[in-house]
Amino acid sequence: MAEKVTLVGGGLSGSLMAVFLARRGYEVYMYERRGDMRGGNYEGGRSINLALSNRGLRALAKVGLDKEVLNIAIPMTGRMMHDINGNLSYQPYGKDGEAINSVSRGGLNIRLLQLADEYPNIHLFFDTKCTFADLDTGITRYQTAHGTEIEDKADVVIGTDGAFSAVRDAFMRTSRFTYSQTYENHGYKELEITPAESGDFPINKNCLHIWPRKSFMMIALPNPGGNFTCTLFMPYEGEPGFDDLHTPAQVQELFNKQFPDAVPLMPGLTKDFFENPIGHLATIRCYPWVHNRTALLGDSAHAVVPFYGQGMNCSFEDCIVLDEFIEEFNGDWGLVLDAYQKSRKPNADAIATLAVNNFIEMRDLVGTPEFLHKKHVEHELTELYPELFKSQYELVTFQTSPYKYAFDMGAKNDKLLAHIINGGLESKLTDKPYMEALIKEMLA
Repeated sequence: MAEKVTLVGGGLSGSLMAVFLARRGYEVYMYERRGDMRGGNYEGGRSINLALSNRGLRALAKVGLDKEVLNIAIPMTGRMMHDINGNLSYQPYGKDGEAINSVSRGGLNIRLLQLADEYPNIHLFFDTKCTFADLDTGITRYQTAHGTEIEDKADVVIGTDGAFSAVRDAFMRTSRFTYSQTYENHGYKELEITPAESGDFPINKNCLHIWPRKSFMMIALPNPGGNFTCTLFMPYEGEPGFDDLHTPAQVQELFNKQFPDAVPLMPGLTKDFFENPIGHLATIRCYPWVHNRTALLGDSAHAVVPFYGQGMNCSFEDCIVLDEFIEEFNGDWGLVLDAYQKSRKPNADAIATLAVNNFIEMRDLVGTPEFLHKKHVEHELTELYPELFKSQYELVTFQTSPYKYAFDMGAKNDKLLAHIINGGLESKLTDKPYMEALIKEMLA
């Protein structure tokens, strides 16, 4: 008989991992606390956008969905900064038209569930909340929306149930389990830029738009309908802060002052502001991710803030790595799970730190002349010396080298850029022998 694997959680990483496992012949049971979103009852508020990049696309390619998803995604080739006077400045993300892709979280999850349903050895259960996990026996228990109790026993259990994982709760009752949960002092609220009267996009659709305002910011990602999903990131306390915005007049005054070019494009601003909840930003780190034959995967192991656009991409990469170790160790789960956690933990920690750092960059730095100049020099290096110099953003977003490698190289890149700019060496950027020697020396 095929080994049985139970997945607790049917979100993005859970539904993708189910397909990987089914393709290898496992009997897969997946339990999801929410309803079946394929029936139109997607719980997630508005259609939250995600930035799909190379790591996530590589995972989708392995299950044959990459081209299909790209056909309904909107490529974003760079970020467009809006200053307080409405002036625009553009920073390309990569070279030769490299882009990240704006996709709907709900739409992608639905397509993965549809794919999972095509496999007879995948069994899907919805409206089924995990209430108990025994890490030693592989037994999990659930309560359905009708109050019925279900008990499941599997050879392997994988917690793919997100940042507030019920499976991880069981890990926390074991000895020597390290856990931290860090909240940012900022929350976020979703708003909307509506299509133009013609139905077209009112601002450039192939950019991630940013309104950086030091202690707070707003971003906007395009949707296929011509609208943009906006996210306002702001401290809970302070001026301005969510806790001090109580009336439509206060919200309108803030936006008229801070985002004047966006206001005419947001006719439902105050309605959206008071109807949509404030979301919270947390980074979760823990270890070990494995106890006997129970493992954590995705946000249950390493929830990150969204400012590098890598949460989903990182979770999808977990699925690839776990699948590759299943093949390498011929399904010996003891070896598979141990290799998986040791491989992924340093990379998860690296992207978690990079994501927090990128928040500071996006809200505080992207509009400053010094930062723009640094990015210009960095882009010149990537264009002139593509084999020797790759930006940290390129390594994270357009390559699949380990996050830890990108983290380490970013620090070296910063030293090189500071050496060039502070040393007055920009005139030598096109001096190939000189620059090649300098890059090799400083990035060694």
